[in-house]
Amino acid sequence: MNTIKPQSNPMELSLLQSIFFLLLLLALFLLALFLLRQNPSKTPSTIHGLKPHPLLGHLPHFLSNRHRILDWFTETLLRSPTHTISLRILGGSAAAVVTADPRNVEHMLRARFDNYPKGAHSASMLHDLLGGGIFNSDGDPWRRQRKAASFEFSRRSLRAFVVDAVQSELAERLLPLLEKAEEDGDVVDLQKVLERFSFDNICKVAFGEDPGCLSAEGFAGRNFEFMQAFEEAQNIVIGRFMSPLRVAWRVKKLFDVGSERRLRKLMATVHGYTAEIAVRARREGTGASSEQKRDLLSRFASDETHSEEFLRDVVTNFLLAGRETTSSALTWFFWLVSARPDVQRKIVDELRSVRAAAVDRMLGFDELREMHYLHAAITESMRLYPPVPMDTQSCREDDVMPDGTFVGKGWQVSYSAYAMGRLPDIWGPDCEEYRPERWLEDGVFRPESPFKYPVFHAGPRMCLGKEMAYIQMKSIVASVLERYQFQVVGKDGSPESILSFTLRMKGGLPVRFQKRDE
Repeated sequence: MNTIKPQSNPMELSLLQSIFFLLLLLALFLLALFLLRQNPSKTPSTIHGLKPHPLLGHLPHFLSNRHRILDWFTETLLRSPTHTISLRILGGSAAAVVTADPRNVEHMLRARFDNYPKGAHSASMLHDLLGGGIFNSDGDPWRRQRKAASFEFSRRSLRAFVVDAVQSELAERLLPLLEKAEEDGDVVDLQKVLERFSFDNICKVAFGEDPGCLSAEGFAGRNFEFMQAFEEAQNIVIGRFMSPLRVAWRVKKLFDVGSERRLRKLMATVHGYTAEIAVRARREGTGASSEQKRDLLSRFASDETHSEEFLRDVVTNFLLAGRETTSSALTWFFWLVSARPDVQRKIVDELRSVRAAAVDRMLGFDELREMHYLHAAITESMRLYPPVPMDTQSCREDDVMPDGTFVGKGWQVSYSAYAMGRLPDIWGPDCEEYRPERWLEDGVFRPESPFKYPVFHAGPRMCLGKEMAYIQMKSIVASVLERYQFQVVGKDGSPESILSFTLRMKGGLPVRFQKRDE
């Protein structure tokens, strides 16, 4: 029997050849552009032991360490006398500067704030996900959103609403879930549980929606589909930043192929969900009193100058900030204290002391504020495992950092909070040790400069949700540790991390709970 071989379609081959030729020309053009822009007098020849390759610069070093990029940056910054490096990729120009020097961080985020915006390049890569929201805008659009958000976050009524939302989610979902797992002897992926808790909580606080992802019903259905689509879309967008060629994602998007085709479908799900929330907020917010507008979105929606697309972006931006950061911080916190029964004991003792002095023995805002050791324990864990381990700005005009590093117009400038937490020059010789006491003075929490500890960013873009995040994290930790001891299962040594918008733990955090004897 003769085998009939499938014949290639000449038109398909022609299209593929054209695409390949276009990509080749584009790569050659970019290479030539980098070579023309080379200025050796402003660019170091090596990165403290890492010699650049001909034409490719430091690209091979970057690619070989992509799977451990945070640790690679930390090791390289530690070798640098100034804790700053200039990366050269393709040709000879430095395309990026990475620093762990608090002086440089203050220079970027405060002293010369206007010279270091997010920038058009970063904004374009994030636009599909965040639109023109507060975390992806510069200039007047950012200032208007910041002013409005700052006013709302300062309201006492919002703070009370946050406490109520957290306590409700704890009592009705998280604690019953852990109790059942303890009774059945089940192992719980605590990272996944915390992500769902944070998702439910930020939805309630930010736009008055309860997706119920931590409930039994929430593990399926449209709410869960949205949460999954949102998470996958984030990973694809982060992949754009990790690509050594800036235009690679644009080419894929132009031809609607690969990850960009997948992103388009995911964002249709995300935008469909968030648009419904925005429309409902606009409808319900019309004519409502200020007392009735408890969630953040309803307060924005009452301003009729805001379009539905703007409100949709508000939803997405606050969702990203509220869901990702607290769940990431708590996952690493619980892993750290799993090996520190002394820290757990001190937290429980402090909690019981605060409860004994409370009128109704409930953990309200005032009670949480009095828990200085717990505040220090969470702050210390974020020093070592910051939820946002790196942040990047763009340089508007040529500049020189306080440590003497030249920064060219259009270069990307990043600071690594992850590396800063591991520098002896900043935190002393015990910088890699988890020690909550470093934050306490006579038992009272004492904060550090935000430029030394930029976990919540710093300067004009300082995180508005910082207090909200601490309320949520302290409530969860106090409620869980008061009732349970726990053991991490199957995590020998330091867990691997996954760099998305936040620092996630690879493989989750499998935990088995056991009720405290007392």
